[in-house]
Amino acid sequence: MDAASRHELDVVLSPSGGEHDRSFERMVSGRRVDGVILMEVRLQDARAARLQRSGLPFVAIGHTADTATGCWVDLDYEGLAARCVHHLADLGHQAIALVNRPQEFLDSGYGPARRALDGFNAAAARSLAARAFCCPDEATAGEVCTQDLLATHPGITGIVTINEAALPGMERELRRSGRAVPWQFSVIGVVGRHWAEEFQPPLTAADVPISDMAERAVGLLAERMADPGTPARHVLLTRPISLRASTAPPSPSRIDS
Repeated sequence: MDAASRHELDVVLSPSGGEHDRSFERMVSGRRVDGVILMEVRLQDARAARLQRSGLPFVAIGHTADTATGCWVDLDYEGLAARCVHHLADLGHQAIALVNRPQEFLDSGYGPARRALDGFNAAAARSLAARAFCCPDEATAGEVCTQDLLATHPGITGIVTINEAALPGMERELRRSGRAVPWQFSVIGVVGRHWAEEFQPPLTAADVPISDMAERAVGLLAERMADPGTPARHVLLTRPISLRASTAPPSPSRIDS
């Protein structure tokens, strides 16, 4: 909203998917808006294809499998998930888990979930025992997911996550199970900064630059609305891993278990 107001643009919010698709189609075919910012993008996304055909200026926050199509801003979830794995491996962790977004997100080809899984698997494939888990976007589910992964894979000593909403539950379950973070268990992620700072101890993470992504997307859309012939631009952002307090070398007893 703030980014749009700085460009003197009014914002109309329109959900999509399921019953909302008819609203999306009316908005596009009726030219009820001058431009669109598309969010929650899937690898195969009919909305992006529809907007491409319509000629309506649009910018996606996220991108489809065809990276050359459309104008988009995205975060490098694949590369950042891999860097989280490398960070844990460099500390000496040998068995790690990914706590991903919900299963239905993965099944639908939701970009961040798929790319994080790909980056996690590729980075862990050579030398680490790695398991991936899907988790609904809520604290209680994070608690249950962490309980399950610890019960089924007790040798795991570190978690990589992109599921920020599950973090409070993950924190509770690790405390309840007696796994002190970071000395007995490490957690790292790609999450919003405020989620990372609220985790106890503060989470080592690549902070998702939400405001920066929105600002860039609105700026690109304003460009395309002013000149629809502007060449499509692709902005893939990366972030440094902010070292906080949730990762450390695993204790010898955890490695041997």
